[in-house]
Order: sequence, then C-alpha cells, then structure tokens
Amino acid sequence: MKTTNSNIAYIEEGQGEVLLFIHGFCGSSEYWNEVIHELSADYRVIAIDLPGHGESKNHDGVLDIDQYASVIKSFLEELKIEKVTMLGHSLGGYITLAFAESYSQYLNGFSLIHSTGFPDSEEAKKGRTASAGKIDKDGIDPFIDGLVPKLFAPENVETHRQSLTKVKKIGYETSPEGAKDALNAMKVRKDRTEVLANTKLPVLLIAGESDQLIPADKTFTASGENFKHVVIKGAGHMSMYEAPKKLSSAILSYLNEA
Repeated sequence: MKTTNSNIAYIEEGQGEVLLFIHGFCGSSEYWNEVIHELSADYRVIAIDLPGHGESKNHDGVLDIDQYASVIKSFLEELKIEKVTMLGHSLGGYITLAFAESYSQYLNGFSLIHSTGFPDSEEAKKGRTASAGKIDKDGIDPFIDGLVPKLFAPENVETHRQSLTKVKKIGYETSPEGAKDALNAMKVRKDRTEVLANTKLPVLLIAGESDQLIPADKTFTASGENFKHVVIKGAGHMSMYEAPKKLSSAILSYLNEA
C-alpha cells in the first residue's frame, strides 16, 4: 500500500539506514518491488513515484531535472530524513546526479542504475520532441506499447512477457503531462559527468550487458577507490525485472563495502 506525503506517493518497508529508490521514465515505485523485498530485511527502503508518475500528482509541471531533485529534498525534509543512499534508474539516475550536485549533504552515497552523466545528443533531443508529439496525438497507451519492448534485452522480450505486461501497466498510469514534462526535462538536462567524476561519496554504477538505451561505456565514465562498477549479465535497461537477484546482490555488496 502506498502512502502520500507532499503529493509524492511512496512505498516504505524495513528499518535502519535509508535507501531511496528513484524510478525511470514512465515508471513508478512498483519497479522496485522485488528489490525492496531483498533489501528491507536490513534497511529502511523507500521508493517514490515521481511527479506525474504512478500515484503522484504533477506538481503543476516540472521544467527540469533540478526541480525533481528539489521535490525529493522537500520530501525528505517532511519525513525528517537527514541521510539516504539514493539509487536512481535511468531518469532517476539523472535526478540522483542533480541531487548529488546540489544537496550532497543528504547523501551517504548514490547509485546510477542504467543511467549516465551525459546530456542528450542532438538526435536524442529530436527524439524527445517527437515522443511528446506522439503522446499529444495518440495518448499515453500507444506510446508505452512502443517504448517498453525497447527497454528489455532483445532476447528477453519473449521470455519475460509477464514483466513486459507489468511495465506497460505501470506506464499507462503515467499522466500525459507528467510524461511530457519528463521528456522535456531529460532533453534540456546538462552534462553532469564532472559531478560524477569529482564526487567523494561511495558510488555504484550499474550497466546492463544488453542495454539498448544506455550502453556500459555511457555509464562507466568515472572510476576510483570510491567507485564500484557492475555489469548485469543477461539484462537490458530493466535489470530490476530481467535479473532482480543479480541487481539486489550488487546493491548489497556495494552497501556492505561503503
């Protein structure tokens, strides 16, 4: 069952140090159900619905990635949470980096899961604009039907049919305005590779072996003693569905070493 605080819907399980999970574009907190089950025995795990996604309201429009980060800061303040380890998937990773840039005092560490510090290419920006146009023309459901198969490794599209259906159902719950706001925020986001390279916090970078959207070389742009790199075998952009135990194991290993 979800709770709502400051117009943000969220799931919470467990006790202890706080892990905050941020889902990707047209996702929701439900993305993390299996991961939460694995981690909540040892941690207080919170997964939110971003504005305009899942059961969260749209906050009168979110113009850029920094605004998402600000919304999360306010959410943590209302819950009186002083420190978290933040784990962001795709869009959630862009938000996590923006949060690390502006509000690092709240972080024990952070993870980018199938995400990157790079901004959109010019081609990708055109794609965001075209996607917003498709949503305006056809609605959210046909857009989600076209998007979701691309999120999975090609070899998993048939073998993970049930997961694709779940992800589509979650996507349908995204408001058209929320989806278009997120598309624009991703389109105009700035380069944060230097934020990643310069952080002193413990960082977990996770890439899918068969990710068609963000390949490993776009994720692994920084290294050092405070960085842990993990490639999830047999996964595309959705390891929380394609290989949840491998993802949970990677996160636990990082937390134990941090």
